[in-house]
Amino acid sequence: MTLKKTSEIDRHIGQRLRLQRVNLGMSQEALGERVNLTFQQIQKYEKGTNRISAARLFEFADILNVDIGFFYEGLGRLKKPTSTKYGAMQEGVDIAEFMDFISSHEGLTLNRNFYKIRNKNVRESIVNMTKSLGKAQPRRISAARQKPRIKTRQK
Repeated sequence: MTLKKTSEIDRHIGQRLRLQRVNLGMSQEALGERVNLTFQQIQKYEKGTNRISAARLFEFADILNVDIGFFYEGLGRLKKPTSTKYGAMQEGVDIAEFMDFISSHEGLTLNRNFYKIRNKNVRESIVNMTKSLGKAQPRRISAARQKPRIKTRQK
């Protein structure tokens, strides 16, 4: 019997699992203990290496205090740009890269602090400021297209 390979959907669900776990400040070990799994297995789920069964996903939803639909949010938009409250996401945004940032320490800190701002005008100003800052940055050049830097000896 051959098992199916994991898919983009499995990776998305794993990223959402990681996002909520990190957002709650829970370690992989702590989550694993709650469902009688090793942290390595949690790691495999989060990377999308292993599929999560429906029963296990239900357990995770309960432990992480989210609706089961949380894991599927944004799934219909994997292949095309996503729309947000503040406008459309830039075309070509890599969802996996975006999810990695959102669940990173910087992303979580940014999100938590932004969420604390109650004044709609202030929040909108911050969004506009970040758009301007993003436009002012030079575009990334893929490693394959970058010219090698030649070190010159300074006198």
